[in-house]
Amino acid sequence: MSAIRSTVPAPALKDLQRLPGIGPSLAADLVDLGIQRVANLRRGNPERLYNQLIALRGVHQDQCVLYTFRCAVYFTKEPNPDPERLKWWNWKDPIVPRKARR
Repeated sequence: MSAIRSTVPAPALKDLQRLPGIGPSLAADLVDLGIQRVANLRRGNPERLYNQLIALRGVHQDQCVLYTFRCAVYFTKEPNPDPERLKWWNWKDPIVPRKARR
């Protein structure tokens, strides 16, 4: 059973949606995780946030959420972020060739 979303304050949604890749739904997820401002993510750990969201909702979250959290945290820490690193898909885990997995 997934946790019901809290009523999200409009200023928090607006602020969080300044982050690359963060729309209304992920902004509400961040608020439910206790993040109400962009500045709150500076010390954030994307993997921890992703795992906390899975626990909070009680269901698996798409890996794209993790990649978006990585991108968002990067954005908060870099005064001059690289435009290519502001695209969530550039934060995917590297694909390990089958041969290397053995």
